[in-house]
Amino acid sequence: MDTNSLVTFLFVIAVTVATVWLGVRATKGSKSTGDFFVAGRSVNVFWNASAISGEYLSAASFMGIAGLVMKNGYDALWYPVGYAAGYLFLLLFIAGPLRRFGAYTIPDFAEGRFDSPAFRKIAVSFVLFIGFFYTMPQMKGAGITMASILNWPYAVGILVVGAVITFNVAVGGMKGITLVQAFQYWVKVFAIAVPFFVVSAMIQGNTQAMAHAAEGTKPPMVATDTVVSLKGKTAAPNNALSLPVGSIVLTFETDTEIGKVGPAKKGTEFAPIQPADPKGTVLPTDAVSFPWKIQKGQSVQVPLAVEMVNGEPSGKPVALKLEFDKPAKFKISDDQGQAVAAPNAPKDADWLNPFGPMTAKHGFPLLTTYSLIIALVCGTAGLPHILVRFYTNPDGKSAKRTTLLVMIFLGVFYVFTPMWGAIGRYTMPALYAGNVTDSVVIKLPTMVDNPMLGAILSGVTSAGAFAAFMSTFSGLLVSMSSAFAHDIYGKILRPEASTESRLKAFKVAAVVVGVVSMGLGLLVETFDIATMVGWAFAIGAASYFPLLLLGSWWKGLTAKGAATGMLVGGLTSLAAIVTTMLVDRKVIQLELPGLAKALMEQPAIWGVPLSMVLMFVVSKATAGDVPKDIDWKMLRLHAPEALGYSKNYVDH
Repeated sequence: MDTNSLVTFLFVIAVTVATVWLGVRATKGSKSTGDFFVAGRSVNVFWNASAISGEYLSAASFMGIAGLVMKNGYDALWYPVGYAAGYLFLLLFIAGPLRRFGAYTIPDFAEGRFDSPAFRKIAVSFVLFIGFFYTMPQMKGAGITMASILNWPYAVGILVVGAVITFNVAVGGMKGITLVQAFQYWVKVFAIAVPFFVVSAMIQGNTQAMAHAAEGTKPPMVATDTVVSLKGKTAAPNNALSLPVGSIVLTFETDTEIGKVGPAKKGTEFAPIQPADPKGTVLPTDAVSFPWKIQKGQSVQVPLAVEMVNGEPSGKPVALKLEFDKPAKFKISDDQGQAVAAPNAPKDADWLNPFGPMTAKHGFPLLTTYSLIIALVCGTAGLPHILVRFYTNPDGKSAKRTTLLVMIFLGVFYVFTPMWGAIGRYTMPALYAGNVTDSVVIKLPTMVDNPMLGAILSGVTSAGAFAAFMSTFSGLLVSMSSAFAHDIYGKILRPEASTESRLKAFKVAAVVVGVVSMGLGLLVETFDIATMVGWAFAIGAASYFPLLLLGSWWKGLTAKGAATGMLVGGLTSLAAIVTTMLVDRKVIQLELPGLAKALMEQPAIWGVPLSMVLMFVVSKATAGDVPKDIDWKMLRLHAPEALGYSKNYVDH
């Protein structure tokens, strides 16, 4: 381990040790069921807002947004806006009523609101669907952070971080992690803000580069001495190298194998133009020549290509894409030995303007944008691990004040993440070529002139990244473990179970859920962190958001209506997203029109209305099933506690 890696590692160790120490210290007060599930309903506004913010600011916020902004530009700005704006829905419509109901879990609310034990089973299933989906990007964050700072294998980072967090949750429950998450929020704010000011001030040429970006006159360029690393076909689609237009030379530092060469834009026919004076071996473009093996030290020239229209060359140059079957390391230049535009990087016009590579890739940018906004805003109000936090406040008034403070805390944090991505585009373009823009927050500090200062700053951001996925994974683990211990074990399988046995079930569930989450994290190395979180939000938006909104404000909602909406809207959204993931990984081959692809990849635009319409229609058809005491329930949900009508659904 070199000096820089050691410095960074020490920062990570420091935040990990602090996390474990705070968790163990807090467990001394975690003895009752209420302590484990809702922190004794005694967390004040400031600390709960800090803890909610710490839990909410996941790897997607700390690393993923910066990576998406670097990768896709303007379009990705909807992520920080949507993440923060979602709390306005919570503040206005859900936070107060949810706390006044006084449950331990959201399935408690589902059963108590409709007097339906059967509905608890449906509700708890979505806690697990959303929870496991949300753990995957946290685990990826752990894997790529350790790979970036210590060159650990991706799987090792997941296993080490997952084990630490699982231990913390198993011994302390909700009360044990509240102090930890509050501490981690302030770690993350420091880690995202302070290094940004130092890095932006010290990186040479940064001002000029950003000025060129504003003018759209200079694409990000990869220097000829930059070594690019690329994964093999097991990491598809991240094994692809979309080259800039021109005659490109790749000089390989490892043995590798290219599996395919084709146009970067699908459906384009092209013809290669063989160079008159090749700089190394000329790469073939006919399909029968592949897979094509390459030796270490070999220089390969990718020829210029022109578009073919009706069998005739049009003269229009075509960008080519290589797909590697085996991992590769190489340097890239043009045939004159000069720097080239970064492979895989979008053009400036696409990066700087709305409806760019992220939302326009299937040809329906406006639809995709609206669907993303709906998923992020409504999904925030449909995340069980966030919603359960409001049960830890003393009353509904403090829950609403907590939500308002959370909006301020999140707004401060989200000012910085897009700026990291913007600077990364012009200072570390090699991250484009390697398909690792998610690591820009970790890698960018190493660009400062002073290597030791760069290592310290990278250590600070790495510590912030650790705090991000540790705090969110902790909340997810508590939410899912509570679902198993309180809802499945304590309410469905063994209603007569003692407090001690439920606490044991919580600890066992925490270990099991932690292990499963680590396994799932191993499967998602090729997906963008923020994109995966957006999918979890879409599932929450189509399932829990309609339930909580209509269940809190419309007394005509019935159990059958709510169940139908959740199952149809939530499960179809889940199926669409899983299918998209399998197609991206080429596990299944499925040719669909662009509109279908856009609707499957971002399902909130149809999933949320579908769920709400079904809830309304079926509830109207089963109006006789409305609970007889619904007026009393609505009074409990909305009357201020001072009037004496509110009563905790679970007190033991």
